[in-house]
Amino acid sequence: MNAVPPRLIDFHCHLDLYPDQAKMIAECERQGVVTLAVTTTPKAWSRNVELAEGSRNVRVALGLHPQVIAERKSEIAMWERLLPEAKYVGEVGLDAGPRFYKSFEDQTAVFDRVLSACAEAGGKILTIHSVRAVGQVLGHLERRLPPDRGRAVMHWFTGSKSEARRAVDQGCYFSINSQMLIQERHRELVASLPLNRLLTETDGPFTQTAGRPSKPSDVADLISPLASLRGVTAESLRQTLLNNLRLLVTP
Repeated sequence: MNAVPPRLIDFHCHLDLYPDQAKMIAECERQGVVTLAVTTTPKAWSRNVELAEGSRNVRVALGLHPQVIAERKSEIAMWERLLPEAKYVGEVGLDAGPRFYKSFEDQTAVFDRVLSACAEAGGKILTIHSVRAVGQVLGHLERRLPPDRGRAVMHWFTGSKSEARRAVDQGCYFSINSQMLIQERHRELVASLPLNRLLTETDGPFTQTAGRPSKPSDVADLISPLASLRGVTAESLRQTLLNNLRLLVTP
């Protein structure tokens, strides 16, 4: 692949849910978008790794999404077997929304196993889902994953400012997408986060840009408004984000 050096970051994107995953990976290479391809089930791991083999800019995360736990909780055993192959973990976490609350107890048991396995292995970087469950997620992180045993990135974080401070104290990073800048309450939250803990994401194809599913290169459209919110230039922010990523992934 003809890869362009890293220019932008999409730290949470479901590349395997696009009609042509190989095409999306090639675009990340050409456009210099460092992209974390998250998975929702460990059964998707092998194919994702195969397609991203040789990519400079795309990495694959080993996931077991909380929204599929009701049907797939038994796959935690497969996830644990595959963990030695993975540096990145996600999408994992908890979802206490109305559609998924019935499985919350099972979600909690699986998330505990995920965090315990990551702590035992050491050096893993996790992208974490926390819909209506930020406090519970942070409690599990405090108990199961010390900051020196793994790094957590809070994906699409919508907790309170006090929960954000608690996450910062635990060493968490935050991946920001364009949807988080729409409501004033969320804009204020993003404005309050430490600049050196920020990354960008799309969560494509679950977000939209110009009336179509977002793709990794669309993070370019987030740089200027996020920079304006934080009172820095777009180029300064872009460089800060790349430096944040380097510090996150460097042992």
